[in-house]
Amino acid sequence: METEGVFDPETLDAAREAYESVGPAAQTVVREVATAMEFDREEYHDRVTSDVVETAREALFASLLVVHVADRDEFDAWRSAADVEVTTFGSPDVDRVVWHVAPFADAAVAATFQAERDAAIATLRRQAFGHLYSDRL
Repeated sequence: METEGVFDPETLDAAREAYESVGPAAQTVVREVATAMEFDREEYHDRVTSDVVETAREALFASLLVVHVADRDEFDAWRSAADVEVTTFGSPDVDRVVWHVAPFADAAVAATFQAERDAAIATLRRQAFGHLYSDRL
């Protein structure tokens, strides 16, 4: 099993703290992207809304969540021992699984994949945010 990522919050307070910590980075990324796109001051104020910065914050937070990547047998062994509800997306007929656990929610999300590891990880992280964090943060 492989594990990668930065944020692995055990509690909702820890999740909130991690989420808040990426706020300044989200603002900087949005500002730098707008600069690279040559937005003038007026266009920046018209197009860069609080929703845009919040979307960047959500994406940054999600992209840093700890995920586990393993073959189906390792995932099944983890799942049988896990004391959380697991929602799995994808086909049961593929060999690999990526998952994220949110202990404070007593839940995890998982996604199956065959070959596109990085795409599966990115998709799973966004699903983890939507299913486990969005309403709580």
